[in-house]
Amino acid sequence: MNENNALTPFSIDIPQVDVDDLRTRLAHTRWPHPVPGREDRTDFSRGIPTAYLKELAEYWRDGFDWRVQEAKLNEYQQFTTVVDGQRFHLLHARSANPEATPLLLNHGWPGSFVEYQRLIPLLADEFHVVIASPPGFGFSTPLSGTGWELARTTDAFAEIMTRLGYERFAAHGTDMGSGITGRLAALYPERVIGTHIGADPRLLGLVGVKFPLPDGLSDDEIAELEAVRIADAADHGYLLMQNHRPDTIGAALADSPVGQLAWIAEKFKTRPIGDHRMPHESVDRDQLLTNVTLYWFTRSGESSAQFYYEAEHSELDFVMASGVPSGWAVFDAHPLIRRTMDPWKAVGHWSEFTEGGHFPAMEETELLAHDIRTFFRGIS
Repeated sequence: MNENNALTPFSIDIPQVDVDDLRTRLAHTRWPHPVPGREDRTDFSRGIPTAYLKELAEYWRDGFDWRVQEAKLNEYQQFTTVVDGQRFHLLHARSANPEATPLLLNHGWPGSFVEYQRLIPLLADEFHVVIASPPGFGFSTPLSGTGWELARTTDAFAEIMTRLGYERFAAHGTDMGSGITGRLAALYPERVIGTHIGADPRLLGLVGVKFPLPDGLSDDEIAELEAVRIADAADHGYLLMQNHRPDTIGAALADSPVGQLAWIAEKFKTRPIGDHRMPHESVDRDQLLTNVTLYWFTRSGESSAQFYYEAEHSELDFVMASGVPSGWAVFDAHPLIRRTMDPWKAVGHWSEFTEGGHFPAMEETELLAHDIRTFFRGIS
């Protein structure tokens, strides 16, 4: 670990020339020719609909105010610090309650510390909230080099909590942030009070691939899992590209704001039974665009994709914590989720919600906050 333990105060201040450049690029977007008969489509069967993307880009250019959002983010204390040669950005929202529990919130892709923005006030009475951006995400840029994967990042986050003065802390995560959360508990069980995971049915696509197929499943249940896996594969084009060719897609994301918008916004659609909701119907539109704008200004579309490549080629073993209390909150819950992910009922706190999806901190903020508070109260 880097010997310089300094926490340097940080405030977001994007140069006006960069804000103006974004608007100029949006105003001069070169749109694709529409496919005849598909001009007004609203489904996501071939990706984000162009007509919808145009509406979102127009609002980004003319209705969205970055300076307003920047000021809101700067209401929270922020720092940068260097660990193992890499600059890390962290947000630190200290509770007024001196007995509050330190809580590390871990996000995934295509999220950022912005993902937890609306959650912080709902946790402030019980938790000192820390959000550290993984290498290549947000202001934890530029990358210092290759090799920043899950294990190295986990160790860096543990070091960051030490620098903040938190010897013991709680952790929550979604997406790859759940991997960091679980690994923290497995490697630092004496430090982690408990882990809380936000999950959704996308995990079912990994059953029988990265997670073992549990015993005793019926033929119908196995067929249902296969159907989920096939449907889920249609949404994984980005995964293959970022796992294997991050430099290729990175060039496009760093140069085209609408390309970056399409690449991220598509992931925020949700799929209730028999239908879907547009991204701005799933999450607050300004928060969504704040997240996308952060990717644009920091050029982290490219650098965050590198995390996927490192993960795919790291050959890390999946680790499970033992002896550390764990809780799960599953959103848009599928009947087979616990049957396959926790067949032994080893998770002490398990909640299922019909609402929400992959981004619960943005989609169902109050439900997630209540579940986090309930879980950690139960183990305190």
